[in-house]
Amino acid sequence: MTQTSAPDAPSADRAPEGAGRNPWERYGWVVRGVWLVFLVFPVIALVGTPRPVWQVVVGLALVVVFAVTYVVGSTHLERLGRQPATTRRAVGILALLLACTVGSALIIGANSLGFLPFVVAFAMFALPIPAAIGVGVVATFVAGAAAVVTDPGEGTWSVAIIVFAVGVMTGGVRVVSDRGEEYERLSRDLAIVEERERVARDVHDVLGHSLTVVTVKAELAERLVDLDPERAKAELAEIQALSRQALAEIRATVGGLRVARLGDELASARTALSGAGIEGHVPDDPSAVDPRHRTVLAWVLREATTNVVRHSDADACWVELASNRLVVRDDGRGLGERPEGNGIRGLRERVEAAGGRIAIATGPEGHGTVLEVTL
Repeated sequence: MTQTSAPDAPSADRAPEGAGRNPWERYGWVVRGVWLVFLVFPVIALVGTPRPVWQVVVGLALVVVFAVTYVVGSTHLERLGRQPATTRRAVGILALLLACTVGSALIIGANSLGFLPFVVAFAMFALPIPAAIGVGVVATFVAGAAAVVTDPGEGTWSVAIIVFAVGVMTGGVRVVSDRGEEYERLSRDLAIVEERERVARDVHDVLGHSLTVVTVKAELAERLVDLDPERAKAELAEIQALSRQALAEIRATVGGLRVARLGDELASARTALSGAGIEGHVPDDPSAVDPRHRTVLAWVLREATTNVVRHSDADACWVELASNRLVVRDDGRGLGERPEGNGIRGLRERVEAAGGRIAIATGPEGHGTVLEVTL
């Protein structure tokens, strides 16, 4: 849910609730639920054949439990990923799906094979690859064996083929997905290594040159103390100047390594806006933002607030936060014809490097500026 501190802002300008969330996170369960229409075949087998009422009731209950478990379990996996704790819970969900399948088999026999494609699909994304492949092989074998033993017609063989096809397709998607995640991880590690090398070069360039010069001048000053005191004083003065310059350069280099904290930047934004006479509507709590995105959004907030204070001539400024989104808008004079500065260009590079996008536009009716970042 989007967290905003602008309750008095015009409703037309306010982002819709949940606008910062990935649509797949919000509505993915609908897509997953659509496939459950194929459970109509076990339902037809339950109600289309004369059997005791209790069997119909129990069978329908098993179908409902299976469907709900599948949708809820799939949503849970997508939200949390394949972590050890999540995998343990997934095994429990898979066991419940299998229990519903076995229970239905005791009532409707081979017609319960319609559950197996869902079991295989869930296992492929919930379990480690070897275990997932094992589930797919066993399910395909069970479906094929049922077709051989019962052989009620082409329907059973069709289900066996579908189980095999689902296992192959979902297994392929899982492998590709895992390789993509591994590539992204390696890319992040490489970026960290490159940044460390850059800092090492900067520190070496600053300290290597400065300390060498300081050492040479200190040795010279030592020799001149008795021979030419005035010259020695001049050398010592230069040593002090060089030391201050080197210290300033080191501070600038280290400053580039400081991790911006979103909570601190929110507080700084309130202070800066208030000091500039701008009414600030800034959230107090950064917890609405996904921890993975807080550092990038903190840098964005810092630059955006600076621009509002320096260039907007605004009376009010609103900051809105969501899990992967930041919006900063003001009621000032808008972008006009001003060219994009170095700060904004730097933000674009930082946001794009994080896989996000940034949009800057003049507000409604030509008033104010709206900066929006989505990661």
